[in-house]
Formats: sequence, structure tokens, C-alpha cells
Amino acid sequence: MSEALPVIGDGERRARMGRRLLLEPSARVSGVEAVADAVVGLHATDAATVYLSACARLAEPSAAEVDRALYEDVSLVKLLSMRRTIFAVTEGFAPYVSSGAARAIAVKERATLLKHLREHLPEWDEARLARTEREVLAALEARGEATTKELGEDVPQLRETMLMSAGKAYEAKQSVGSRLLRVMASDGHVRRCRPRGSWLSSVYPWAPVPQWPDVPVREAKAEVVRRWLASYGPGTVEDVKWWTGWTLGDVRGALADVGACEVALADGTPALVLPGDAEPEPAPEPWVALLPALDPAVMGWRGRDWYLRPEDVPALFDRAGNAGPTVWWCGEVVGAWAQRADGEVVWRLFREVGAEAERAVAAEAGRLAGWLGEVRVTPRFRTAAERELVR
Repeated sequence: MSEALPVIGDGERRARMGRRLLLEPSARVSGVEAVADAVVGLHATDAATVYLSACARLAEPSAAEVDRALYEDVSLVKLLSMRRTIFAVTEGFAPYVSSGAARAIAVKERATLLKHLREHLPEWDEARLARTEREVLAALEARGEATTKELGEDVPQLRETMLMSAGKAYEAKQSVGSRLLRVMASDGHVRRCRPRGSWLSSVYPWAPVPQWPDVPVREAKAEVVRRWLASYGPGTVEDVKWWTGWTLGDVRGALADVGACEVALADGTPALVLPGDAEPEPAPEPWVALLPALDPAVMGWRGRDWYLRPEDVPALFDRAGNAGPTVWWCGEVVGAWAQRADGEVVWRLFREVGAEAERAVAAEAGRLAGWLGEVRVTPRFRTAAERELVR
């Protein structure tokens, strides 16, 4: 008779979330690097998310602390990696993310760019693309940092454009520079510097990046999965496959390499944890969080019913699956929040949560409004609940 699998129920999973993703008040930390490592990587597709996600987990929230890590110490770097999403990861973890996820995406991005160049600008080929990359790196070495537009002054071919989706309602011109710099960033050759304007701006210069150590792909994928299980486990194979964006074979190989152990979820579904990580944790403390669009907590798993009611999904996610701002109470999504034009942070709860929770939400909204000050945040991906709250 086979031995019964250890069961990790929904309550235990929520307790782990609060502690491991630094959402319990006592779990908050002082440095943004610790936040990025705890959540494995901070979503950075929307410039505001990095700041809002980090500050929700800092004992003393501060945009300047995030600026320090991103642009002064450069201890956080942004990579187009898992799920073709931009993540901000720590410098020590970046070589693993680069080898395990970003480089494969860069190969596809480069092939797609070359295909489009040949279709729209026939004089372009692999040799010209390679020469242009070398010229871009030389220009950046001379300048220190520069925007794509500024680089176009030194490397004129970056200013050439392609008309994409011609004849369609969404046709648009794209410059060679905007596409190429994206590929070079995925390859780990350049990085985004401090944006021109506020920390919400998406207009940023580029700078060259010292090459990271070369990590074997198999080792890199195992390290990515090990970190994910340490922070998000238990999780299903489908959760890991969705979060990484890898093939099922790659996921299973990485899980085997870290020695992942099988457990059962509350409904009996098989899931995985790291060796020795199936034991119950201490009872959680009550916690509340106002998390931004695309926060790692809401985007951490494919299966979300244990922390998010299916009936609330249409209000909180856009049609592409991007999560909007969410209100959390003790490991469950209980509402939505937004910031109005006058700076007020407002929220709506989707169900009764009790007076203690409502007081905690109000206090956390005050904490958020306090450090935001004069800054106004509108998510890049708007959701029904967020739009309704700012009317």
C-alpha cells in the first residue's frame, strides 16, 4: 500500500504566501534586493509595478530605495525572460535568468526582427544587423548612456522604419532602433537606465552591460525552478510551466534536477515542494496588502482559485490576462483599489471581511498614499474595477 502524500491545504498555502512573499507586516524587509529575491523577480512590464510591489513589502516604503537598486547600485536588472515578460531580478540571479530564459527569447526575437527587416527593408541581412549592433555598443561606450533616439544620431540606420500590419486598423511604424535595443537587452548586452522624467516614465536611456558568467542552461533552469518552489511552493507542474513559459519537458527536467517532492493540495491535486518543505509553518499573523497591477503574488500561479474567486476575475483582469490592482486580506483577494486624479487611494471590497479587515485596508491605503505623495499612478493595463473606481 503506497504511503499517503502530505496534504498542504489552502490555509497553509495562504500562510506561506504572506510570509514568503513578504506580505505579513513582520516579514517586511529594508532592502529592495531582498524583495526581488523573495518574489523571484519583480514584474517590470509596467514601470510603476516594480516600485509599488517593492514598497508594499518594504518596512519603510521609498521610491528612492528602488531607484538606488535599479540605477545607482544596479543591483537589480530588467530582463525580458519568463513568459516573455520583463522581470527585475537581482544581479546575482541575473545570469541564471539570462541563460535559463532570456537568451532563448532573444534568439526568437532576433530571428523575428531579421525576418521583418528582410520583408520591409531588403538591404538588411544578418551581416548588417551584426555590424549595427557593434556600432550601437561602441556608441554607448563613448556616451555612457543614451536613448534610442540619441543613438540614432550616431548610428543612422536605427532611424529606419518599418510599417507593421499595413492596412489594418492597428498599423504602426516601428523604428529599427526600438526593435534592436529590445533584442540587445534580452541578450544581456544593454540595460535600461534611469528614465527621463519620473519613475513612471517609459522613456529611458540604455547603457552597456558587463557580461555575466556563462551558466549552463540546465543548471540555470534548475535554479529558477528551485527559487520558484522556495517562494511559491507548493505548486503544480502546470503552475511552473505557466510561470516560466517553458516546454513541459524543460519544466519536468528542472523539477527532477532540484529533487522536487510530491504533495497533495486540499482537493487532492498533486503538487510539488522542495525537499523537506512539506512541514506546517507557524500560524500566520493577519495581514492586508494593496498590491499593484501584475504583482508577483496575483501572477504567481496558473491555478488561482485558492486565493481568488472565479467570479471576481472579470473585474480584476483584462482580456489578455493582466491583473489589475488588488486588495488582499490574509492571503485572499477581497477587492480592488485605484488612485484618483486628486491622489486619493480608493478601494472596493467584493465581500464582507469584517471590521478588523476594513480598518486594516484603510490604514494600508493611507500608508500607500503617504509614500506616493504627489505621484499619480495609472496602470498600463486597465481593468474594469480600476476604471470604475476612478470615475
